[in-house]
Amino acid sequence: MISLDEQFIKTELEIEKMQAAGHVNALVLEEIKKLIKPGVSTRDLDRTAETIIRDHGGIPTFKGYPGPYPYPATLTISINEEMVHGIPSGRELMEGDIVSVDCGTTLDGYIGDSAFTQGVGEIGEEGSRLIRVTRESLYKGIEQILPGKHLGDVSAAIQEHVENFGYHVPRQYTGHGVGRQMHEPPQVPNFGIPGQGLVLKKGMTIAIEPMVLVGTHKTRVLSDEWTVISADHSLTAHYEHSVAVTANGPLILTKVKES
Repeated sequence: MISLDEQFIKTELEIEKMQAAGHVNALVLEEIKKLIKPGVSTRDLDRTAETIIRDHGGIPTFKGYPGPYPYPATLTISINEEMVHGIPSGRELMEGDIVSVDCGTTLDGYIGDSAFTQGVGEIGEEGSRLIRVTRESLYKGIEQILPGKHLGDVSAAIQEHVENFGYHVPRQYTGHGVGRQMHEPPQVPNFGIPGQGLVLKKGMTIAIEPMVLVGTHKTRVLSDEWTVISADHSLTAHYEHSVAVTANGPLILTKVKES
């Protein structure tokens, strides 16, 4: 009998296809980074993202994703106290905001999923520090993506770095396996115990996504039924990469491929 984790091990060809999807996803996010400035609406950013994905032959993974109702956009754009799943709208970005952008691209049946957080214009010291620590925690987790390591090693590396700076990670929102589906097993929490959990094997592909909150680990969902905010309205940040386990170390799938 094939174990659950072995069902989600990818072949080299499948990983190449995920890299292709991840490349398009990275192109989208690189363009969105350039457009983030005061006065730009989140809906305009979303339209740009969808155009880029479709121009490259892809499909926006998030659009129509099942939930309380089908997700209506290509990106999730979450501002300040909004941690994840913010719905693009006519809201305009303001100087000093910090903005988390998450995107998924489906290409040839495979998915690339990644996210970043960026300041709008000049931001304060607290926002800058939060963004830096969140990004660093992503790479602390990625360093643990090796055959024979445990998921607990990944989760603990993220948690330790975040909490060393006095920040918090949510308990009910996690990273996940990724491949033909956006959410495959296993769940990848941002907290854990080293040496525990699923053993990583060559060919596994997971989306690592630290979500970090300044004031509390508690969250709540707004009345739109999608947007998740910090319970105390403190600042949040979010980074994500899709990563493959290989014999040569972690392979980040959601970055622009070198020509």
